[in-house]
Amino acid sequence: MSERPPLATRVAQTARTRLCPHCKATILESANVCPGCRHHLKFDPAAAQRQSETRTALRIEGSIQGPSPAEPCEYCVVIAIRDDHGREVGRHVVGVGAMRPGERRSFTLSVDVVPPPGPKPLKRE
Repeated sequence: MSERPPLATRVAQTARTRLCPHCKATILESANVCPGCRHHLKFDPAAAQRQSETRTALRIEGSIQGPSPAEPCEYCVVIAIRDDHGREVGRHVVGVGAMRPGERRSFTLSVDVVPPPGPKPLKRE
């Protein structure tokens, strides 16, 4: 009886993206839960294990208050991402709005780090 050679494996590619079918946000292809709308996307025990290993690398919370007793004001929330050389690799307007005098808005910025997916076996033909 001849032994079958082990299935070839391919190295998983990190940072591959897709659109969430619910909210249309660009998310990681490996995500089993959308970080934006929090809908479950697929059942994958390996992805669930990776998700449980997620750590929050950065979390900033803050709030602003409309000027009092001045006129209403507007705000614009912008996130800029830079590489280790200071070059901007992404810039996104996250939200805009207005506040009446005395109103308050709170903001939370969170950056989660997820381990990359492991290698997947190639399908035999």
